[in-house]
Amino acid sequence: MSVAVLLFLGLGLLEAEGRRNRCFFNRTQEYCVCHNLSEETIGSIIQCLPATVVEFQGGDLEKYMAFPIRDLDSSAIETLGSLSIHKIIIGNVLVPQILLARVLRFFSYTHVQELAFESCIFQGTGDWSDMDGQNLPILSLSFHNVTSAPLTGQEQAFSSLSRWLGTLEELAVTSSRVTSLPCAIGRVFRALRSLDLAQNSLGDGSLSPAFCQGAFPQLQELSLHDNNLRSYHSVCEGVELLPELQQLDLSHNELVADPSSSCQWPASLQRFNLSSTGLDEVPTPLPPNLEVLDMSHNHLHAVDISLSSLKKLFLNQNLLQAVPCIRNYPKLDTLHLDNNSITELPRDEVKLLGRLQDVAVAENPFSCSCSGAGGLQALAAMGHLGQGWPGDYRCHSPAQYQGWLVAQVPASVLHCDPAAVVAPVCVALALLGLAGA
Repeated sequence: MSVAVLLFLGLGLLEAEGRRNRCFFNRTQEYCVCHNLSEETIGSIIQCLPATVVEFQGGDLEKYMAFPIRDLDSSAIETLGSLSIHKIIIGNVLVPQILLARVLRFFSYTHVQELAFESCIFQGTGDWSDMDGQNLPILSLSFHNVTSAPLTGQEQAFSSLSRWLGTLEELAVTSSRVTSLPCAIGRVFRALRSLDLAQNSLGDGSLSPAFCQGAFPQLQELSLHDNNLRSYHSVCEGVELLPELQQLDLSHNELVADPSSSCQWPASLQRFNLSSTGLDEVPTPLPPNLEVLDMSHNHLHAVDISLSSLKKLFLNQNLLQAVPCIRNYPKLDTLHLDNNSITELPRDEVKLLGRLQDVAVAENPFSCSCSGAGGLQALAAMGHLGQGWPGDYRCHSPAQYQGWLVAQVPASVLHCDPAAVVAPVCVALALLGLAGA
């Protein structure tokens, strides 16, 4: 059996009736795309052999469910092992699971490390017994916008695949209407480092069963953005048994901060994304060892927290009227405050901000007095203002400078010399005192 036919049977997608398309190889990118490959145009798949990424789009696999697939001879195995393909993408096809189970073992003869299914429908059930004890080189597996039977009840299939799944390092199941993840399945993924469950239908009550004792013991990165999560406390309880968790993305969930929450986040958690979660106050408790905290695109009026390990804080697109106290973050090097309601930077804060590497305060309604314009000009001169300077920094007041670029406002002695301001005020107070006497 030729290598082309092997790829066709093991990985290929067949043509819908009446179409005659073929594979196209981009030599520069080492990327090959096959559209509705048919038996008549099978020869064109030869073009894909030098590729590192092969994509199959469209086809009809149902009529080949009963097609006999024989074991490979030694020469075919040797040839498959010489291919440089490391990623395969399969899209827009109905996949009978019985056929998938029969051809999956072909991957054990290749160096394919990434397998992705996009906009596919998985039909029926498969006999995975042939995969008992089998190793596969695939380390990254992703499903996007796929339809299949619920994961509950498929524990036996995962058991047969456990030797391979136990070595998998990255798994993504996104935009696939997932509502639950059985505990037993999570325990199979013993080496998984990254899990992406974004844009699904997971609720507060589905997390604790999914991340039960012994599930995903090596998980470091977890993405749950765009789900149906509501309770900050329930999410904390749901992931507290993940001992190696370092990064958690909860963005684009409508979270409510529970004031009485006593849950403890994993001590390993360092990067926390709470952007676009509808928060009007900072939830507590926060993970104690955070290094990166993103609470942008919320409704925060104030941020009064202390995190000694924090290095990067993103608070852009909120309702803040003042810069958070930088002294609460002794290791901070990045602070983003774009699109808030900040009118000026006090002198003492400017000195502290000057110690940071990256400061962004664009699109705020600045009052271009000394502290409003002078402070920003001083930060810019030190090279600490990031993207947006000077074009996105404009004066909101006083009237004579409204609409001006902050960079163009003159820092006059009258406005910026404290003595020039304090002396007239003192004279006025003295006169008022005499008048009262």
